[in-house]
Parts: sequence; C-alpha cells; structure tokens
Amino acid sequence: MPRLRKNLKRSDATLELNQPPASERRVFSVTDIVTQARETLEGAFTRVWVQGEISNFKKHSSGHCYFTLKDAGSQLRCAMFKMANRQLKFRVEDGLQVVAGGRLSIYTARGDFQLIAEALEPAGVGALQLAFEQLKQRLAQEGLFDPARKRPLPEFPQRIAVVTSPTGAAIQDILNVTGRRSPLADISLYPVRVQGEGAAEEIARALRRLNEAGGWDVIICGRGGGSLEDLWAFNEEVVARAIAASVIPVISAVGHEIDYTIADFVADVRAETPTAAAEMVVRDRRELLSRVQSLARMLGQTFGERLRVLRQRLDRLLRAPVLQQPRRVFEPLAQRLDDLMGALQHRMSHRLDLNSERLRGMAGALEALSPLKVMGRGYSLVYRMPHRELVRDARRLKKGDEISIRFSQGEAVCAVVNVHEPEKE
Repeated sequence: MPRLRKNLKRSDATLELNQPPASERRVFSVTDIVTQARETLEGAFTRVWVQGEISNFKKHSSGHCYFTLKDAGSQLRCAMFKMANRQLKFRVEDGLQVVAGGRLSIYTARGDFQLIAEALEPAGVGALQLAFEQLKQRLAQEGLFDPARKRPLPEFPQRIAVVTSPTGAAIQDILNVTGRRSPLADISLYPVRVQGEGAAEEIARALRRLNEAGGWDVIICGRGGGSLEDLWAFNEEVVARAIAASVIPVISAVGHEIDYTIADFVADVRAETPTAAAEMVVRDRRELLSRVQSLARMLGQTFGERLRVLRQRLDRLLRAPVLQQPRRVFEPLAQRLDDLMGALQHRMSHRLDLNSERLRGMAGALEALSPLKVMGRGYSLVYRMPHRELVRDARRLKKGDEISIRFSQGEAVCAVVNVHEPEKE
C-alpha cells in the first residue's frame, strides 16, 4: 500500500509539471470548437456516399426531412432540405435501404455530427422503379385499378379528344389511322407536354378541362415510346387521379406494347400503342359496310323465310272448311243452341211448378193461423181508442172509455158503460 501511494504522488507531480501556466493557456468557446470542427469536417468530406437503413424518418412542415441512417454497427443522423427532397421520385419511409449522397457536417446549435443529404437512391433498385411500385400498390389498395369502376367505350364515338404532344409521332399515327378508317370522325387535339418538368400537371389539367367542357365521347391520352424517364409523366399520381375522376371514358396509349404505366392501370381501357388506340376507338368503314351488308342479307333471308311461313299458313286457312262453307260451322252450333234452350225452358217450368205447390201449402198454413179465421167463429178484437191499444184484460178499461170492436166482418165504435171484474175461482 505505501508503494502505491508513492507512485500516485509521482504521477500527480508529472501532471503538474506538464500543464502550462494559466497565463499561457488558449481557451476556446464551445461555439468556436464546434465551428472549427465543422469546417474541418466539411473540408475533408465534401462529397460522400453512405448506404444504410432509414429509421426515425420525419418530414417537417417546412418541407425539410430528418432521418437516421443505420447499419449493424452504428447510426448517422441525416438532414435533407426542401430543395433536395423535392427531386425525389419515390416515397421515403422507415426500413428502406438507401444510398445517400451529400456532405458531412456538424449542426452547430447542438454539436450533432450529421450528413447533409443532397441525393437519395434506393439500394439495389432504381428510384423511378421504386416510386412506380409504391404508387401502384397504394392506388391499387384504394381501388383505382378495380375493373368494376371502369366504363365500356362507346361503340360509335362521334367526338374524340386526344391529349398528347402536338409535335410527337402519337398524334400523327392517330390521325393517319382515323383518316383511313373513318374520315368523318371528329378528332380534336388538346396539346400538352408529355415529358419533363410540369408535364404531368399539364396532362391532368387537360383531362379536367375536357370533362368540364363536356361533349366528348372518349379521350385518348398518351404518347409514343421512350425510356422510363421519358414516360414518367404518365406514372405521376396527379395524372392517375385525373384519369380516375374523368366521367368521359379514357384510353391510355403510352409507349410500346411492353411499356406499362400507372395511367394504363387506372384508365378505362389500355391500348398497346397510340395506333392501337385509334384502331380501337374508330371502326373501319369497310368493316362496317361489310357488316351492314351481311346484316342486310340476314334480314332479307329472315323476312323471306317468315313471309314463306305466313303464306303457307294463309293458304291452309283459305282452304279450311270454315271459309269454304261457313254454314257447316254454324249449323251444329245453332242446333246445340236449340237443345240448350229447350232444356232450360223444361227446367224452369218444372222449378216453377214446385215453387207454386210449395207456396200454396204455406198459404194454407198461414190461413189456418190467421186471426181473421178465428174471428169467423164468433171472436172479436177490442181496441182502446184513440191509440188502438189491444185490450186483453177488462180491468184495463174504465167507464166512459171509447173502444173499437173488430168483427170478422166490419168494426164498431162503442163506449164502456160498465166493467165487471172476473170471477174469482
């Protein structure tokens, strides 16, 4: 233990000897140190490319983005400012493997070591291809690709609008095909840019204005072939949503047969090329003429066969007995009518006889019960006047009452002189 203390004392003495006097020290502020470190770092690493996985991605309301790049061993904070992230074609999200290009720096206010990202690319796949897949998946989940929401094309459209470049090959192909197949078709061009900055917004605006104006039967929207970058305007979300919102059926005709864009999935119909779109929407007049002639022949044959059948039926009817000797038809009916009338009269006569006999029996029974029949044997009916109240008991009368006596033959009006009480048994 004493030996250890001796060594510690020697070390303290060495430190005191190596430290400069307070008057010779140069003291830096925190800001000075951080600033010099930032300048040194930025001077040494003016451009670097770093690969890693994105985490803690946040997009500020200012438009600036902040995230962390990480791998199995470390993490690096990153900032990507608005002017840089506006150029991104794909959606940045946590878990995405990317290669970030930029410069190393230090955020002076907090002393944080960070990468100022000026470019961002997906690792292993192109940015445009990733953006295409991301948007395709998101719109599919919303139902914009659902076949149930797509409308059929009109069979014979009269007015056709074409949204494309006025100088491209697409409009020339469409005009050549429609001119050859149906010269009377009304083709109207809505000129737009089909590639480059702002092209997608022009296409979407053209679709909206055509719908607002109305009067169009179908819209062809597209351009000729090119690279993925050339066709990118038709992969933009603003174009996809304008096509989905259109009340006029839209044909997407972008690129060549192998080219697929987001517009192809959203449109009511996809045409492999602008030429195919023109052939699809305008029927060949020669084909239509041939079809009309074929239908006319079928109609003539159908009517001829129908007339032949009706003529045969008419001939059979004209030879029928009812038309040759109509009396033969009515004679059995007249005889049958006579038989029915005779049977009816017999039944009615028999029924009347039965009812008459029954009526006579009932009349005899009523006559036997009639009070007039009883009165014929010497009985009479007494009524107290003036209300002609039938008197059944002499005690209901009093001296001086006026009574009416009904006999079998005639009636007498009398006055009551006296009333005798019935004898008690």
